[in-house]
Amino acid sequence: MLTTSYPRYEGDSTVNFLGEAVAQLRTRGVDVDVVSPATFPHYGIAYGSGIVGNLRRDPWRAAMLPAMLWHFRRAAGKLAPEADLIHAHWLPSGAVAATCGRPFVVQLWGTDAELARKAKPLARGVLRRARLTICPSNSLAEAARELGAGEVRVIPSGVEVPDEVGEEAEPPEVLFAGRLSREKGILELVEAAKGMELVVAGDGPLRESVPGALGFVPHDELGALYDRAAVVACPSHREGFGVVCAEAMAHGRPVVAGAVGGLLDLVVDGETGLLVPPRDVRALRAALERLLGDRELRERLGAAARERIKERFAWPAVTDATLAAYQEALA
Repeated sequence: MLTTSYPRYEGDSTVNFLGEAVAQLRTRGVDVDVVSPATFPHYGIAYGSGIVGNLRRDPWRAAMLPAMLWHFRRAAGKLAPEADLIHAHWLPSGAVAATCGRPFVVQLWGTDAELARKAKPLARGVLRRARLTICPSNSLAEAARELGAGEVRVIPSGVEVPDEVGEEAEPPEVLFAGRLSREKGILELVEAAKGMELVVAGDGPLRESVPGALGFVPHDELGALYDRAAVVACPSHREGFGVVCAEAMAHGRPVVAGAVGGLLDLVVDGETGLLVPPRDVRALRAALERLLGDRELRERLGAAARERIKERFAWPAVTDATLAAYQEALA
């Protein structure tokens, strides 16, 4: 498995879902080796704000990008000869996989597809050489096809469904968890939630614009925040999948989400949560007020949300689909 981001320690919130995916595959008897910046020099490019965010903030780091990619390719090359299949997460990893001489699949997650539109020939070359392109949502699968992908499979990110969920706090709280960046809709949420009990778990470039933000919270502590919340807000402008949305639903919490990307696969408007137009502060506030003012509605939508996750997005089903994709790629 090749990836440009991976959890560095127990409880690291950085792409925790990917670490869990590897753990699930290993429990099924798959021998998985992971090559990530956690195991090779990345010169401060890979973590923190992510590769794109780090390069935007510190353009001088771009001079180190070739060296980082060289180390990435070198680390991948050491393990590739023993691999039956390479699973490359994010398009840059796919470019590395394409040089390793082994069958490979590419998994897009969203940001890489956005950037690929500016370098379509490169993206097309990688995607057409992949045995399969895996996407976590239908909207991202369509974007992959537009970029030139051949065989595309939609496999969502899996989430853990707790056996029980806790009682919400009093007074009711609105929870946001994630990166504090413009595309996550955090500025609109701060405006829409004025006068409400807003809990923000996250960090990022807009931290100073979000009073009282808790900073990044370890993933194993997020469950308690989901359980306290009356409503979870995911007002993204774009979203490849929406892990926070899925986790909140698994905890039986109704979600107010931007009607974009992978959130459309997760939230059924009026049944498991409420969808609002992205960047629409008035609509976002109205949806939050509607749920905060109606406990019965919250409980009904939350229960339906939990069932939807159990049926379609829990780890057993997602791991089954991933293994089937591997078999297809190797056939």
